[in-house]
Amino acid sequence: MKRALVVGAGVIGTWHALELCRAGYAVQHLEAELAPTGASVRNFGLVWVSGRRSGEELDVALRARRRWEEIAAVVPGIGFRANGSLTVAQTDGERKVMEEFAQHPDADERSIAFLEPEQIRARNPAIAGADITAGLYCTLDATVEPRLVPSALRSHLLAQGSYDFHPGTRIVEAGDQTLIDTTGKRWEADLVIVATGAAYDELPGTEAIAAQLRRVRLQMLETEPFAGILTTSVADADSLRYYPAYGVVPLDALGAQNEIAAVHHLQLLLVQRAHGGLTIGDTHAYEEPFDFALVEEPTTELLGRVRRILGTEAPPIARRWAGVYSQCTDGSVCARGEIRPGVFMVTGPGGRGMTCSPAIAADTLRLIGVTQ
Repeated sequence: MKRALVVGAGVIGTWHALELCRAGYAVQHLEAELAPTGASVRNFGLVWVSGRRSGEELDVALRARRRWEEIAAVVPGIGFRANGSLTVAQTDGERKVMEEFAQHPDADERSIAFLEPEQIRARNPAIAGADITAGLYCTLDATVEPRLVPSALRSHLLAQGSYDFHPGTRIVEAGDQTLIDTTGKRWEADLVIVATGAAYDELPGTEAIAAQLRRVRLQMLETEPFAGILTTSVADADSLRYYPAYGVVPLDALGAQNEIAAVHHLQLLLVQRAHGGLTIGDTHAYEEPFDFALVEEPTTELLGRVRRILGTEAPPIARRWAGVYSQCTDGSVCARGEIRPGVFMVTGPGGRGMTCSPAIAADTLRLIGVTQ
């Protein structure tokens, strides 16, 4: 049986481990921390097809969406829900942009339909704000539980055999089909995948890949359980500025972002967790060094947007956090490269990581000749 090493137990690394086991490899899975603590467990858990750019990015997202649903039938612990999404308009200008996009062929590719306010409330009664003017409904968008996904997939792999997990194993050097950890132990295999997320420049030989990437810092929060039920995920119209799918129509009618949103590159995304709490975000900071502190101004702005959309105050905040992910600067779905013979790094999906990781892993194996 061929042997593989996977470094990084976030969602990208874990999906590579899963697909390698599926391809018949015995997999040793290494993680520097005792459990993943990066962007993979600090995100919304959105499988977000609606905003993906036409072409390769959308193709990857659609294939990944199918794979998420397939694995959910085997690993229900990931919390997969095919709940769809509603992106809501609150001004006539936002309505105009959404109406125009819904008439574009790209909307059909993503199963997106234009809804009137009464249709939105029928689809998601929790959206009770008085200022809703229209919305876009995507049936393909889905949700998983980000804090549960890596461990649920690992438990599934452990039960299958030919897989071992080694937390607290930090790699400091890579050789030909070889890794060396901080204790000096050598790990050897027929194939090595390094998926260390935002820590993409910590190994020698990663300079070429690092030149394609940047880090992005996000700020998010989660509330106590909400009294109602969000039958869909929710976004506001600022997401039309952020996601590339909507660039096929003029966005001028959206008007200018307010100052807080513009400074913090802010959009509202709103997801109800399995325990009832609401995950609310997010902001984007692109210039390092990042501030170590959580900033209150965007939190106040986001909570105000939730109130206007739901028509009620959000529950008390239970926790707040920041996260950092790696992103390709040229818009590519991810960055891949062979940093030493037989050692491949995969990183840089940006905000697409949770959505696209199953297809990213499958494509890695295909591109390096493991599968057809």
